[in-house]
Amino acid sequence: MIVLVVHYKSKPGRGDEVAAALRRMAPLVAANEPGCLHYHCCRATDDPDRFLLYEHYRDEAALAAHRETPHFKAIIEGEVVPLLDERVRTTYAHVAG
Repeated sequence: MIVLVVHYKSKPGRGDEVAAALRRMAPLVAANEPGCLHYHCCRATDDPDRFLLYEHYRDEAALAAHRETPHFKAIIEGEVVPLLDERVRTTYAHVAG
């Protein structure tokens, strides 16, 4: 299993737009990506411009497939990324549990 943790910091005051895009993205992932086991989008309670995405993929191929989907390209790359000041991605391999 592959875990991807992504931290977003939107441009000041753009958090509502990022949140709206992520609310559209999540059901598309669930409906179209059988290799994505969990896709959670969270917003910081003390900073409305900060987000955490926590994603589980069956394997590296499923994560690679996620990045090639039309919804990823349109919503994440096309809408969300231009609204961000910061985007940090870290990939983890599952070791126990």
